[in-house]
Amino acid sequence: MTLFLKEMLFNIKAQVVQDGFTNEQQEIDFFKNIKPQILGKLIYYNKVFRIETTCPVSNGKIHQSYYENLLKTLKLQYKETICNEDFYRYYRAGRIDRDHTYFRLGQINYHDGLKSGVFEIDLSFSTYFDNKIAHIIANELLYTYMLTKISPEENPDLILLNGEANKDISWTNSQNALIELIYALYASNSIAHGKIGIRKLALIFQVLFRTPLNDIHHSFHRMKTRAGSRTAFLDQLKISLEEYMDKDL
Repeated sequence: MTLFLKEMLFNIKAQVVQDGFTNEQQEIDFFKNIKPQILGKLIYYNKVFRIETTCPVSNGKIHQSYYENLLKTLKLQYKETICNEDFYRYYRAGRIDRDHTYFRLGQINYHDGLKSGVFEIDLSFSTYFDNKIAHIIANELLYTYMLTKISPEENPDLILLNGEANKDISWTNSQNALIELIYALYASNSIAHGKIGIRKLALIFQVLFRTPLNDIHHSFHRMKTRAGSRTAFLDQLKISLEEYMDKDL
């Protein structure tokens, strides 16, 4: 997942640097909602890898105390570097009144006394605050992960965070079939009442199935003009479901 998300972030950066954004709202949505999801999960999976490859044993008291100490450190970092900041309260409150300042390129105010990490970011692909959201996302994922390692029996609904549990979840049909499904869900407002954009929806499926997709917009336009059924995959889904239903009759 680390390598997959790193490659995805690299490709998206190349596209953003080359094409830019069509309007201010698209730019804000990208740096507030889309990029932090990729970067946040990249940070998370990289940290999980480091945690698991330095774990001293596979079970027992030492194993338990190892994760308990990591959880204490994570909570301390949260208190010291995240929850007391004005931006964190802004983000958690769901506010949008300063989005044009936080999530647009070239809007960094160095007189605000920002942390030194601001000097290490790529100004052509970061507003600084998108990185902060990414770390918030990574922190929350790590917190949940620690709980599953310390008390897995108390968190059975979270076990899918474990890489061993979902490593076999993959998309085994064609890329065009997945793109057709994504656009169908988007057009029908079936996810989040249609409030999620097509790019973000495509990202969710890429991460879920660990399947990189090429330019989905061009693929969709080719579907619109292809010979035969324009919804070949959805048609086959309907047939397969009806055949499955008939087995129980």
